[in-house]
Formats: sequence, C-alpha cells, structure tokens
Amino acid sequence: MSGSANSTTFVLRGARPYGGGPVDLVLRDGVLAEATAAGTAGAAGATVVDADGLVALPGLVDLHTHLREPGREDAETVETGTRAAALGGFTAVHAMANTDPVADTAGVVEQVWRLGREAGHCDVAPVGAVTVGLGGERLAELGAMADSAARVRVFSDDGKCVSDAVLMRRALEYVKAFDGVIAQHAQEPRLTDGAQMNEGALSGVLGLRGWPSVAEEAVIARDVLLAAHVGSRLHICHVSTRGSVEILRLAKERGIAVTAEVTPHHLLLDESLAATYDPVFKVNPPLRGKDDVQALRQAVADGVIDAIATDHAPHAAEDKEGEWANALPGMLGLETALAIAQEALVETGLLDWAGVADRLSTRPARIGRLTGHGRPLQAGEPANVVLVDPAARRTIDPAGLASRSRNTPYAGRTLPGRVVATFLRGRPTVLDGALA
Repeated sequence: MSGSANSTTFVLRGARPYGGGPVDLVLRDGVLAEATAAGTAGAAGATVVDADGLVALPGLVDLHTHLREPGREDAETVETGTRAAALGGFTAVHAMANTDPVADTAGVVEQVWRLGREAGHCDVAPVGAVTVGLGGERLAELGAMADSAARVRVFSDDGKCVSDAVLMRRALEYVKAFDGVIAQHAQEPRLTDGAQMNEGALSGVLGLRGWPSVAEEAVIARDVLLAAHVGSRLHICHVSTRGSVEILRLAKERGIAVTAEVTPHHLLLDESLAATYDPVFKVNPPLRGKDDVQALRQAVADGVIDAIATDHAPHAAEDKEGEWANALPGMLGLETALAIAQEALVETGLLDWAGVADRLSTRPARIGRLTGHGRPLQAGEPANVVLVDPAARRTIDPAGLASRSRNTPYAGRTLPGRVVATFLRGRPTVLDGALA
C-alpha cells in the first residue's frame, strides 16, 4: 500500500471484481468513482492498494447477527461484534432482537443503531422483535420501530418460534404497511421440548433427545401458506433440512414471497460432531446429517436458499463450556463465513464468486431493504467493497478473533481465503488484514 490511509481516495490496483479480469477500482468520496483497465487509474493524492490477485466483492451483508448489547456485554458488544464483522468482510449486519432488554421498542432499536454508528466498523440494522419480550403472546411495537431512526424492516423472535398461527398472521399483515418482513425461527416447540441434537440413529446412540426435522418443516409449510394468504413477505431463518428445502422450492414455484437463509456451519459441519460431546458444536437448529448438508449446498447454488447468514452467536465461557446438556446453543460466525462459503461452495464448483456476492451481499441487502448495500461494483455505486485473497490459508486461533467470545467450532482448522481489506463507503475499516 502506498499513500496515506487518511486519504479520501483509494485506488485498488489490479483487483478482480467477482473473480474476473483485473481492473483498477477508484473509491472517491464514498463512491466507486471509476473502474478502469488495470494499471491505468491515476493515483495523484490517492492511497494505492496493491490488489493483484485479490477478488473484489460488494461489502458483505449479514441478516443474522447477535451483538448481545444491551444486556450481555460480557459475551459481545456492538463494538466488538462489528469489529469482527469488518474483519470478516461485512459492511452491514442485522442485529438480532434477543437482547436484554429485548429489542421490542423504538427506544431499544435506536440504542443499538446509535451504538453501531458510534463504533463505525459497519452499518448496524437492528432487527425488531415480533412479540413483546419474545413472549409469543402479543405483537410488539412494530410500527414504532419501523418509524424510528433505526427504520427497522426485519422483525424476528429468533431463538423462539412465533408458533401461534393467528399471531403470525397478524404480524405478516402488519408489516405490509411499511414493506417489512417477518423472519421466522422455524421450530415447533412441542416437538422439540428438551431437544439436544438432530433426531436420528446417532441421537439414540448418544442418549441425547432428538430435534426432528419435521419440527422445522411443519412451521415453514404453515408459514409460507400464511404469507401467501395475506400477501406478505416471509423470511425463514437458518434452514437446516432437506425437507425444508423441498418446501421452499415448491413455495417459490408457486410465486409465494418467501426467502430463506442458511448458516455457514450448516453448509460445512454435520451431526457426527455431537459424538464428541463438545458443546462448541451445539447449535439451534442442530447440525444435521450429511444428506441435509448436501441438499443445503445445492439449494444455495440453485438459489432456492437466497442468503448465507452467520447466526453469529457469541457466548461467555460459563454459558458454553461444561456439559453438553447445560451449554447454550450457538457459535461464532462473522470472521469465518466467507472462508466457509469458499470451502463449501466455490472450491466444490457449486458457486462462483459472483454467486457468493449474490448470496452474501446482494440478496441479504435486498431482503433487509438496505438500499446502500449489496450494490454492483460499478461506477456511481456506494464504495462498499471487500478484497479477498482466495489463495491464502489460515488456521483459526480463537484467541486471535475480534469477538469478545471464543466459541468457534473451527479452532485449529485451516480454512481457505483471507479478507485483506474492507471499505465502508470508501473508508477502510480493514487494511492488510487488520482493523484500519
């Protein structure tokens, strides 16, 4: 890199947009000002970033991040979580509502939104709760959150399914007024009472109560029909089974306005890891069978699953370490999501880099109605850009992660790719692989 990092103009010399041929990308005053032949962009007064061999993508957008603030700042804060996001290549994240207090009022979502602006590592779009206190009994202040400074457009009781069909219908009807979307955590509660892992032969061997696939699939089937009935947008969080994919495929063929996400860990890991009894592999929904993993990968490639979303779920050591049955579900994801996408999808030939940009930036931004993100890498667009070295390899050291928590399932695992730089509206948040 040459020039001053305080410059307002950056020339990304020889970058490869979407893995294509090399060009110079000029970021000036928050805008991608030029895309010219490699080596031709003028550099007077600019900071030049040597991007030879690096893939350029639109800044990533996460639909599903737990920042834990307010309430569990010992596990994560908006500051530490958005640092992790920037290092993972994200320029925007949706912060889930299950904080303490719950983000079910305009006051709480505005608090999270303002903390994100103060931190400055990426944009933070708060997700509002669907029901008061995530209690599943009466609707939260959906309209007030939508009209707040945070302009909430995604609502979810994530971690708790909106299992009451009447309440779900009302929520879907309500958010139509401001083009919102209900993001459902599909888990029929009676079928999963006390569940610890995927239901199947292995759960029987291990003596852990099973979480059956039908508990997810039944809720998705019900909700796509409700969404079709009221003509509203529905989004399914962290799809995990082959059967869910089949339901989504049928719904989309019928023209129902449903979108879906999958986590990186459900694209790479499977239920066999539960046999270690290491609670770092405990997650909700649980890791599924190998057949499900293959179906999920294919669904991302086909576009039936619209987005890869991290479900970044930091936990303090006392909540995660110990016996499997007592550990909270969830794992870190922001700093490794792109690497998992490369390993599971790009290196298997299922998706190219343009596809990765679509599933990790364009479609998530569209679902969350973030108009300044997920835009194409062309002149005149917001300068939200990530540079990736696809040839790099790194071994994950939990102690080296920016998150306040350490519950990564990839400790000691070597993953492909490395985020070299992230730009938020033309300002570097990451340079040379470190926070700028």
